[in-house]
Amino acid sequence: MSNIIRLLPDHVANQIAAGEVVQRPASVVKELIENAVDAGATEIKLILKEAGKTLIQVIDNGKGMSETDARMAFERHATSKISTAEDLFALQTKGFRGEALASIAAIAHVELKTCLKQAELGTHVVIEGSKVVSQEVAVVPEGTSFSVKNLFFNIPARRNFLKSDTVEFRHIVDEFERVALVHHNIHFILLHNGSEVFNLPASNLRQRIVNVFGGKTNEKLVPVKENTDIVTVEGFVGKPEYAKKSRGEQFFFVNDRFIKSGYLHHAVLSAYEGLLKEGVHPTYFIYLNLPPDTIDINIHPTKTEVKFDDEQALYSILRSAVKHSLGQFNVTAALDFQRDASLDTPYGFKGKEAETPTIAIDTLYNPFKQDNNSKKSYNPFEDDEDLKEEKAIKIEERLYGSLMNNDTASLDLQKVFKSKISSPSFKGKNAGGKQNANKPLSDGSAGEWNKMYENLKQSGQNIDVSQLNIESEIVTGVLFDVITDNTAANKTFQIHKKYIVSPIKSGMLIIDQGRAHQRILYEKFMESITVHQQASSQQLLFPLTLYYAPYEIEMLKELKELLICIGFGFEQTGEDYIVISGLPLHVAESEASIVLEDLIADFHNGLPDTTFSQGDRIAKSLAHSLAVKTGTILNEEEQENMVNSLFACKDPQISPFMKPVFITMKVEDIEKKFTL
Repeated sequence: MSNIIRLLPDHVANQIAAGEVVQRPASVVKELIENAVDAGATEIKLILKEAGKTLIQVIDNGKGMSETDARMAFERHATSKISTAEDLFALQTKGFRGEALASIAAIAHVELKTCLKQAELGTHVVIEGSKVVSQEVAVVPEGTSFSVKNLFFNIPARRNFLKSDTVEFRHIVDEFERVALVHHNIHFILLHNGSEVFNLPASNLRQRIVNVFGGKTNEKLVPVKENTDIVTVEGFVGKPEYAKKSRGEQFFFVNDRFIKSGYLHHAVLSAYEGLLKEGVHPTYFIYLNLPPDTIDINIHPTKTEVKFDDEQALYSILRSAVKHSLGQFNVTAALDFQRDASLDTPYGFKGKEAETPTIAIDTLYNPFKQDNNSKKSYNPFEDDEDLKEEKAIKIEERLYGSLMNNDTASLDLQKVFKSKISSPSFKGKNAGGKQNANKPLSDGSAGEWNKMYENLKQSGQNIDVSQLNIESEIVTGVLFDVITDNTAANKTFQIHKKYIVSPIKSGMLIIDQGRAHQRILYEKFMESITVHQQASSQQLLFPLTLYYAPYEIEMLKELKELLICIGFGFEQTGEDYIVISGLPLHVAESEASIVLEDLIADFHNGLPDTTFSQGDRIAKSLAHSLAVKTGTILNEEEQENMVNSLFACKDPQISPFMKPVFITMKVEDIEKKFTL
């Protein structure tokens, strides 16, 4: 029997290994940038063409390589990071396996230019499909330049599995951000198809986060810092009101290495318990520093999964640190019931010395000195004669005005009061004459006042009250209101703030109001997009400025024409902001930011290649965001309008997401429920 086990050729083994290391252009970017960081570079430039399918070039000003190292770097399992198995538990660098460059060279055209610092000449190496085409001495700048061209040129099946340029570029940006966020002391530049996407100068950690995700990110961040014997926790978490529906801005770094950990993610979510709405996710940038011998990062080829020695302690520390930070900056209420919040020192004044207050004394003040201008003391509870007299006059004037404006008062009553006003005693008061406060207003005034009330009584007896309608409650023996209007049979009703019930000849319709509104909005948006005519737009009196991350701005630029067809108006587009001058009729100004964030979240995994597919996804996303939700109360007119608009659609039976919109219940089905 012949032997059937044999060794694979080197180029086949390299291609198999490349399938584990290089899955897409983003994998190449990750390996090359991490190598530049390990080389001690202070400036790293990434140049891309067609999302890395045609060209990926990484240029750094690191320490460079010698001629021998430049050749050995492309051999399998050749590394300068480790020499023994014990070194795996004391790693301080990014890469250590020695497989990245060999795998990349097996499936692409690679060109390497490198030069040691203070060396006159460098090395130029060209490799195609693991075969060294040339290696020569050349004059090149200090540092290293890797150029990877025509990725997967010898594996067309792998190349066919790549997504669109937008999707692949988004994955590259993810890897670029993960390295840039942890190495804020390095200047990073990203160029794509000749345009600059990122230019991140060396700065502090907070400024690096702001430069990556936009200027408005600064006001969303709350610092986190905790030092323990087990771990050091630093970083920032986002305020609950800025939580998003996507999980894009969530980063864990362990010893300057990006990782994914559902266990630690749950610890952060537990710290936000009671602060977040359903369906939203917080933003966080958490940096953990642990002793290298307490973690194992050699459990996955991409090194994004880490195994910890004491996960439970790490969980508790991280949860407490985040919760303390949220409470410290008044994001959430403190749980110390013995503490008086009014006695707390503001954090802006923490550590400052108290200033001695200054006291000003009037040395000339004499409390026993009498004022010569004041002849008598003033008693606020006692009115003088003039004041009493003025009050009496004002009362009589008001009474006279009310009587003159009263239509029910008789003319005789007004004549009596006119004679009262024209009396000499009243005129004397108006002239400022003084009278005794105990003296009657005028002679015979008591009789005149009696005549006033008598005339008022006589005038009231002449009022005809037979024409007045008095509302009274009519008690009937009918339990339910009797509907006498024939049109009432066509009325709609809302049940549980979710369903609309409409009677039909054979029974009744039960309509899901949310799905019905989605179908109505979807067809309206699709009609605006497919006809390529700008829909009706409401112009804003003051343009609205919205801030987004640079990659989100690039996504909105690609969708700009389709959004204009729907009714959006764009006045200006910057690196991290857009200025909107018009909105569709169905979008309120307060909802514009939420609608666009939902749209970006829906397109986070990539834009479709065709314009029709892009328009379809935009219409579905906007319809989902703008449709009425469960719990919205609709009046009778709104219910009827929704029912009529639904059955005017081309396909009213299903929603844009292929779910039923309504069901019918026949009279026979209802009668069966009452059958014994």
